[in-house]
Amino acid sequence: QVRLVESGGGLVQAGGSLRLSCAASGGIFPVMGWYRQAPGKQREFVATVFSGGTTNYRDSVKGRFTISRDNAKTTVYLQMNSLKPEDTGVYYCRGGPLYTDWGQGTQVTVSS
Repeated sequence: QVRLVESGGGLVQAGGSLRLSCAASGGIFPVMGWYRQAPGKQREFVATVFSGGTTNYRDSVKGRFTISRDNAKTTVYLQMNSLKPEDTGVYYCRGGPLYTDWGQGTQVTVSS
């Protein structure tokens, strides 16, 4: 059974940094990603990383966020720098053999 557990969220001032982690177990994870959902909005793509190292980012986080993974531990990270209030939301990890599994989410709040 696939399990994804996020950690690392919190409250930070604008311009600050946070590092999210997602520990995955119970399957294979050819691709892992981060998504976020702000209050009253739909969940949106943030970044993905493939097992070979290829990464993709939404335009608004390019240059500020870095996704990485430790294949040995099946853990994916999201380093978030220069945070903005519009980055506020619940951040979800996504993965699994068919990329259909989700974690429970971790709250990120950026104050202005």
